[in-house]
Amino acid sequence: MQNRGLVKFFAILFALVSIYQLSFTFVADGIEKDAKTFAKGSSEREVKYLDSIGKEKVFNLGFTDFTYNEVKDKKINKGLDLEGGINVQLQISVKDIIKGLANNSKNPVFNQAIEQATKNRKGNEDYLDVFFREFDNASKGTVKLASPDIFANKNLGDQINFKMSDGEVQKIIRKKVDESVDSAFEVLRKRIDKFGVTQPNIQKLGESGRILVELPGAKDVDRIKKLLSGTAQLEFWETYKIDEVGNFLMAANNALKATEKAVVKTETNTKTPDTLSALLADKAKDTTASASTKDLGPIISKFVAQGGGAVLAVVNTKDTATINGYFKRPEIRNLLSGDQRYAKFVWGIPTTTVDEKTKKQVETVELYALKGNRDNQAAMSGGVITDAKDSFDQLGKPSVTMQMNGQGAKAWEELTGKAYTQKSNIAIVLDDIVYSAPGVSSGPISGGRSEISGTFDVTQTKDLANVLRAGKLPAAAEIVQSEVVGPSLGQEAIDNGTTSALVGLLIVALWMVVYYGKAGWFANAALLVNLLFLFGILASLGAVLTLPGIAGIVLTMGTAVDANIIIYERAKEELRLGKSIEEAVKASFGWKGAMRSIIDANVTHVLTGAVLLIFGTGPIQGFATTLLIGIATSLFTSIFITRMLLDWSVAKGNKLTFTTGFSKNFFTNFHYDFLGAKKYTYIFSSLVVIVSVISLATHGLDYGVDFKGGRTFQIRFEKPVSAEEVRNELLPVFDKSAEAKVFGKDNQLKVTTKFMVEAHGTEADEQVNKILFDKLKKHFDANMTYDKFVNSYEGKQYGILQASKVGPTVADDIKTNSYWAVLGAMAIVFIYLMVSFRKWQYSLGAIAAVAHDVIFVLGVYSLLWKYMPFGMEIDQHFIAAILTVIGYSMNDTVIVFDRVREYLGGKAKGNFNQIVNQSINSTMSRTINTSLTMILVLLIMFIFGGESIRGFIFAMLIGIVIGTYSSLFIATPVLVDTISDAEHKRIEEEHNREA
Repeated sequence: MQNRGLVKFFAILFALVSIYQLSFTFVADGIEKDAKTFAKGSSEREVKYLDSIGKEKVFNLGFTDFTYNEVKDKKINKGLDLEGGINVQLQISVKDIIKGLANNSKNPVFNQAIEQATKNRKGNEDYLDVFFREFDNASKGTVKLASPDIFANKNLGDQINFKMSDGEVQKIIRKKVDESVDSAFEVLRKRIDKFGVTQPNIQKLGESGRILVELPGAKDVDRIKKLLSGTAQLEFWETYKIDEVGNFLMAANNALKATEKAVVKTETNTKTPDTLSALLADKAKDTTASASTKDLGPIISKFVAQGGGAVLAVVNTKDTATINGYFKRPEIRNLLSGDQRYAKFVWGIPTTTVDEKTKKQVETVELYALKGNRDNQAAMSGGVITDAKDSFDQLGKPSVTMQMNGQGAKAWEELTGKAYTQKSNIAIVLDDIVYSAPGVSSGPISGGRSEISGTFDVTQTKDLANVLRAGKLPAAAEIVQSEVVGPSLGQEAIDNGTTSALVGLLIVALWMVVYYGKAGWFANAALLVNLLFLFGILASLGAVLTLPGIAGIVLTMGTAVDANIIIYERAKEELRLGKSIEEAVKASFGWKGAMRSIIDANVTHVLTGAVLLIFGTGPIQGFATTLLIGIATSLFTSIFITRMLLDWSVAKGNKLTFTTGFSKNFFTNFHYDFLGAKKYTYIFSSLVVIVSVISLATHGLDYGVDFKGGRTFQIRFEKPVSAEEVRNELLPVFDKSAEAKVFGKDNQLKVTTKFMVEAHGTEADEQVNKILFDKLKKHFDANMTYDKFVNSYEGKQYGILQASKVGPTVADDIKTNSYWAVLGAMAIVFIYLMVSFRKWQYSLGAIAAVAHDVIFVLGVYSLLWKYMPFGMEIDQHFIAAILTVIGYSMNDTVIVFDRVREYLGGKAKGNFNQIVNQSINSTMSRTINTSLTMILVLLIMFIFGGESIRGFIFAMLIGIVIGTYSSLFIATPVLVDTISDAEHKRIEEEHNREA
């Protein structure tokens, strides 16, 4: 081997760099283990401990010292499926940004375009593109985007004028939308930085307006979702008092009594009071029945307590939606007169109290009426806030103090002076929720300092101050996709992944020694070096290790030995031709030996892996990353490290063999007529395709929430439960949309529903969680609470271990990406093979085999998903498996095609069909050996890898088996059948001349 010294130098250098990079991971893991021990299950104490030592020097390499923060930044990060935590994908509302830029235009063409764009956006379409298209359709050239009542308004007047064309305006609006998304990204980053989790990750997802937030180790689900999705729209409103709007409430109540069915009629001799205070006082005196037993009217019957001052009443949280509906009715709004016509009815912060009559805990909320105006604008905006801190009020209760800028201080002094004179209250409103509504008792407040107090705990004030400091989002941030993984489930994933990796490594290593003898030991040494390089590169790139990523590492073991198998099989052929061991080694590493086959096979694999990396997200990208890095390191170690070890052995005069007594005669005299069997294989494959297509049309597939949208919960119970029983319990409360399946052990279920998946806001997620808990709590012991059921904590064994939500828009995007990924991979490989082999028939044969494999796998999933004891959902993991199958099927096929090309160059005798048959037979040892190695590795992962990737591994397992079959019995026969008789004759004549 030429340049042996240079290769050795780089190999040693790579090894040292890899060890150097991995050392940071070992040190960081040790420190974080100590932090967990110190924290004793408290994530807050753990974060504080790690923060306290962040700048301390914890690692010395002789030439320099590293602090913990520096060590942490260089370690291999674990994904959420291994670490536990929360993954949220936020959609910044481009619709809201556009409306804001248009100053909430009332132009009918503009609003029609907004409405149609929201309705007609499909798949991966950009909302702006759809809006501009719908505006063109609605305006028909009669209205311009640069109209004064659309974008040529006072806010954008310095950039857009009425003379501009629609094309010019579109460029400016695109820039403004991008700036707003960037602003949202920065606001979220600031919020997350103050939240207190180790190694948070936040990134923009292309130009979609979506932002991905990953918080490893985060445990309080509801708190984090509120922190991320709240717009932080802080406003200060004047409020009406109960005596100012009491008459309206009575009038509305009486009007509704005439149309709404009363709950229970009161006695005929009972006189209903005619004032609100009297009515509520009479209700409070009722000790013989619950409040709902009086014919008080639809609104008043839902008041559980009388208000006072700015508080109109106290209502059960569950009744707020009903009352909101009443207040939105036009006939009810018309009962308001004067300035009250602009009144805005909002709610305060929910609080939990004990009902004195029932002695049960109930969640209640206060009702307020804000003094609105024609423009629906608050008296003051929170944009004047320059700082916010969590503190305690004069009574020692948690509160938030705010400091305003000069402009805000002046406005605040005027507003509080007005409130003092009118003896009114000022509501401090954040995202349409009243946090407090204090009165002003001592005159105007100067200096711009204010305080928010209420029924807070310390954690809530910290979050509120954090949000206010970071500033408001430029538009609503809707959670369109989320995933929550408990730490115990993450630890199980690590244990399963480690077990499958170690067992897989031992199986592969043992097989190489059993089959190739001493040369097998060299292959194993190269494999270990390969794993060192692989982990070293992962650490250098700051890559995130996921459970599918571990699967990619285990599969890398298969690809690592694949190149060695090709080389060793070629060396055996050269030895059978009478060459010396030195000549055989040299020939097997040459371009006319194994190298061309290795390069062609791995290029097709890299191409499919690259498609997977581009179109995949989260854990799938982790799988693609490790697979691609593994292919590169495998090639280096197989070609160079193995070559150095073989040359060293030859130079030492050691007896080197590529066989053992067990494998010596395997496939040495193998002569099977593969082309002669093609009519039978065509019939078999045609039947398989037909059955698969019929099953797909009738039986369908089990689409996961990735593809259809919905919510999924992985719930572990203390005892085995009936999936059918749980499903029947959930169907009525989840609007007849609920599925429950045993997931792994019989005390673990996977619950899927589409209930409220399109509802925006964290309140919807919380509502679904509470309904789920209320219906399932009877299956747990008495110690199970809602917080324990929903939130993650160290040592958690029962309750929701993993939860995910995928909105319908995201599901459409994922489905579209997946289709393009599969079609794109096939198209790219088709083009590569056509260029490499210079005949389209080779590409057609390979694509026919791949299409056959994909249909076969889909057919198996369609036929069996209802009956298998593990999940067989069609989701992103399945698409990753399909792309991997495409890569391996191509790999096998290309090896055979390369041998056909080589034999046609004069290395074999006979007509075209005979040469093709010889090519297949001569590569049988490599084909079977590689496939068997991969099948063994996949079986290990299927058995030990854990329930969450079992369906993913099963797809690859089926794919590798059928891919081996199609390479032998579909790809090559299609190649032969698509070449014309005249072309056959020309090839044979050319071959005979070369022979």
